Amino acid sequence: MSGGSTSGKNVKKGFTKKNTVVFATVVTVSIVSIFYLLSPCAVMPCVSAVNIIHSASAQRQNQLVDSNGQSSSQQPRLTLPQLYKQTQDSVVEIQSTAANPDSYIIINGVPSNENTTMLGSGFFYDDSGRIVTNAHVVGEDHVVHVTLTDGNIYTAKVVGKDPYNDLAVVQIIDNFTGEKIIPLQLGDSSHLEVGQSVAAIGNPFGLEDTITSGIISQLGRSLVDEETGRFSIPDVIQTSAAINPGNSGGPLLNMFGQVIGMNTAIKTDTGNFAGIGYAIPSNQIARIVPILIKDGTYKHPWLGIVGRSLTPDIALVNGLARNFKGVVVEKVSTDSSASKAGLEAATDDQDGMPHGGDIIVSVDRHPVKSVYDILSYLDDNKSVGDTMILGIDRDGKMIDVTMTLQARPPPVSPTPPTPTSSPDFPQIPSFPQIPGFPQIPNFP
Repeated sequence: MSGGSTSGKNVKKGFTKKNTVVFATVVTVSIVSIFYLLSPCAVMPCVSAVNIIHSASAQRQNQLVDSNGQSSSQQPRLTLPQLYKQTQDSVVEIQSTAANPDSYIIINGVPSNENTTMLGSGFFYDDSGRIVTNAHVVGEDHVVHVTLTDGNIYTAKVVGKDPYNDLAVVQIIDNFTGEKIIPLQLGDSSHLEVGQSVAAIGNPFGLEDTITSGIISQLGRSLVDEETGRFSIPDVIQTSAAINPGNSGGPLLNMFGQVIGMNTAIKTDTGNFAGIGYAIPSNQIARIVPILIKDGTYKHPWLGIVGRSLTPDIALVNGLARNFKGVVVEKVSTDSSASKAGLEAATDDQDGMPHGGDIIVSVDRHPVKSVYDILSYLDDNKSVGDTMILGIDRDGKMIDVTMTLQARPPPVSPTPPTPTSSPDFPQIPSFPQIPGFPQIPNFP
């Protein structure tokens, strides 16, 4: 994608490819979209490599209601125009800043580090001015700016952030008396059905208050978290509703106006929407957001293994029936819950086929068919400090292993870029700035 900045600060939104920045043109002056491409692998569990781009959301603190609309009031199913009118004022635009090292602009041997602005979406969670959005929308900022549908802009502080599930809560700190704050209601994402109609509202490419529609294409997908590339977000909703840069943090709604997910990513090979979008389910929002408001962080229970779902080939080389189901343990992290419980990792042969090691067949007596079963159960049912019983096939014998779940280790901060200079253009040492000209930030 090509840049679209004419003056002032650069404004970026959306996504990145690991270390590669891809730009997208935007209608608004001085706005550029940026994409974040998710890593293909997670430390419990591993997932297949796909190109996934972060896009967009959140909601009000209340009791979950049936996502098919079966609440106590039995509200009617809405048309798309009715849905938009009912929910549009609950969705906001969020603006944050981020450093943008540019290795092509060298000043006194150091890359330009001009701040850029990132745009995303969010939605009101309660009438106290709390807004739910994606962690990748707020980035490392402690303060962001929120634009309401009436065009008014307010300052908001970042109350809490969970980078592992890409959730964040911000709260307006300016006086917003007189504003029409309408929190959205959370639906129960455990009641969703494939084929169900949904709509997404957000600010794609800076085009505020945009609605798109589609269906739930599939449930139970898994995304790798952008922060570390080591852990997966379970139970993700796949939708055909168009999601683009700037939709990140916006709500995915059922046809009763309830939030059933937060738009966060798309799968693409080009950087453009290709019919596959992903949303974090509302039940994760309902579980995590109250703790973010209270504590500022959320501690995820951590097993501490890398695992692979059994295939017929892996089962046969380990002396098991062709269609034996389970997860083979390929790596055990040091000082993890799994390590302290004595789990044993397999050894790969020259063809990369795991031999020996523990094979997990159940968690708390619930059968395990894939790594996603473990991840989903852990995320939905367990907290740090809980015990969990793993049913394990070890050398052909079935055993139970009880472990106490620890918290995931904190994310590792990204390494700042190393200053470089162009070998083709020697730098003039200590070249003085011309008086009266604006100085480039962060450079003497």
